[in-house]
Amino acid sequence: MKAAVWHGAKDVRVEDVPVREPGPGEAAIAVAYCGICGSDLHEYADGPHAIPVGEPHPESGVRAPLVLGHEFCGTVTGLGAGVTGLAVGDRVAVEPHYRCGNCPRCLAGEYNICRHFGFAGLMGHGGLAERATVPAYMLHRLPESVPLEQAAVFEPAAVALHAVRRAGIRAGDTVAVLGLGPIGLLVARFAARAGAGRVVAADRSPARLELARRLGVETATGDGLAETVGGEGADVVFEAVGSEGTLRACLAAARRGGRVVFLGLTGTVSLDAFALVNNEQTIVTSVGYRDAYPELIRMVAEEGVDLAAIVTATIPLEHVVRDGFEALLRGEDQVKVLVRPAQDEGRLR
Repeated sequence: MKAAVWHGAKDVRVEDVPVREPGPGEAAIAVAYCGICGSDLHEYADGPHAIPVGEPHPESGVRAPLVLGHEFCGTVTGLGAGVTGLAVGDRVAVEPHYRCGNCPRCLAGEYNICRHFGFAGLMGHGGLAERATVPAYMLHRLPESVPLEQAAVFEPAAVALHAVRRAGIRAGDTVAVLGLGPIGLLVARFAARAGAGRVVAADRSPARLELARRLGVETATGDGLAETVGGEGADVVFEAVGSEGTLRACLAAARRGGRVVFLGLTGTVSLDAFALVNNEQTIVTSVGYRDAYPELIRMVAEEGVDLAAIVTATIPLEHVVRDGFEALLRGEDQVKVLVRPAQDEGRLR
């Protein structure tokens, strides 16, 4: 089968790899769509960051070279021994978190911070391929009312939903979002659903600001967030970029006693701790998600929420480097790019 395999920074190759049959507790799927995430882009541009290159990941048993892609969905084609609740032909969304099930955090239900935390597609083989084999616990059956095009966006939507849950938004709160990539856009939408009285989102990209406006979100330029929020500042500010400068901008836009939810991935940052303490502001971090997919399925199936509105391009697997990774690095007005490994359009239902 064809797959996009990470061999090193700027070295992702679409090549033939063996199809792996599902072992005990596993399921195989024909991949319909796989999104390109910011994490994938970092691995392509200057990785490895999360990809294991020395010792294999303890849950996947895999190290590089590996198949990228953790935002995927498809149709079940095979089941390993002991798998129940699924059948060949089921349409499924993949929740790509690895979990051991035995560490204290897993036993507490907080599997997104499992001792062996990881993602299929970063720490194990993923969905930028015609076929994928994953632990069956990752799969969520989809009702007929949920198209695969919507399920393809569940993974970033789950990140956004978890962050909004972590924020503790109260009815009438003023919420600001800095960074209008896929997750920032979805955070803005979910914050409104959570009861925020006003949501202001900022970015420096005109294309992303325009998409946010089309989705009904009030916008500001990246440097003018605090001024646009005005008054005492926002009750909750989401940092969805991942840099020291944007984290500081979020703190500046938050009111005294306000909260900043830090989703962006970056290295060491330095902050004015004196101001942080005197303003009694709270920094909340958020990683991955847990128990979010059932709610997303309900949103789409029962409320008709269009999560796929953030998708700006769908491309074939053979063009994943040129029209996916490279286009996103160049910033060519793309927000969310989906890759379609399947050649059979009949599978994309």
